[in-house]
Amino acid sequence: MKSLLSLLTGALLIAGCQSTNNSHGSTPFPNLQEKPANTPQAKVKQQRQHLALNTRNKGFGPQAPRDIDDPVGENIEPFTFAPSSRKMNLCNIHFHKNAEHQGGEFRQFAGYGDGEGYGSGYRYTGILSASERQPVAAPICPSDHGALSVGDTIEVHYVYSGAKVKPGKTLGACLDGSMQQPALRVEAQVYVLVNDAKAANFTQLMQHRVIRGRHQAIRIPKNTGKPVVYAGSTTGPKYNEHASPYKVTWSVRPKVLKVNAKTVGQWCKGNVFHEKKAHGTRNLVQNPTLLSPIH
Repeated sequence: MKSLLSLLTGALLIAGCQSTNNSHGSTPFPNLQEKPANTPQAKVKQQRQHLALNTRNKGFGPQAPRDIDDPVGENIEPFTFAPSSRKMNLCNIHFHKNAEHQGGEFRQFAGYGDGEGYGSGYRYTGILSASERQPVAAPICPSDHGALSVGDTIEVHYVYSGAKVKPGKTLGACLDGSMQQPALRVEAQVYVLVNDAKAANFTQLMQHRVIRGRHQAIRIPKNTGKPVVYAGSTTGPKYNEHASPYKVTWSVRPKVLKVNAKTVGQWCKGNVFHEKKAHGTRNLVQNPTLLSPIH
């Protein structure tokens, strides 16, 4: 009996030590504060911690957005790059206020915003003339989070799908129900709004038509630098604390194009994508285990 008691006592001590070690070992952020963050900066910091916790050793693929000037990444989960957009169907076009990606001509941090994805992101780092900065009378794409203004930066996502789909509303337009997840590609272009009638016409830049049986955006700029191509995911602030499960091939152009602010407002008033306002931004992904290497 004494021997049995000794064995049981030893087993309990070992179990207790293992339990203690596991409780610390499973948490890479032992000082994580679960109380509500009281500033946008604190919110974003907490969101980053939660994202790390929620993805650690769970096999998630590489995420987006990222700094396109930094090729470092440690995520080597299996990823098949999507074919050229010419071999896919355009399924959606939408845009985010401020660039979600950082790099090229959009490196200026816009701030932490409201801590929920609105007011954050990255701005055009170039200089606008006094006339280009003159406000316009009519509100541009108004929303509950405010309207766009002259001088604002936006990142447009031209989304392509490998499924047999046509242009429509949200990511749902990119899925046809017969494939769990078709190949997805996003051609990304950053624009800055200016008060200049001679600047690029946004409604024309959004034009699309069928070419050789496939829906295509026909006016994506060709003079904004060689796109940075990398393996990533869908974006948006809903993924600030959780990984996106969607695999996306990204093609991000490094240079910014000036667009006539009034034409952006015109596009928001009516388009096949039912886009009426700017979307919020996902926090820039910085954890190397969630980033693919850029070759």
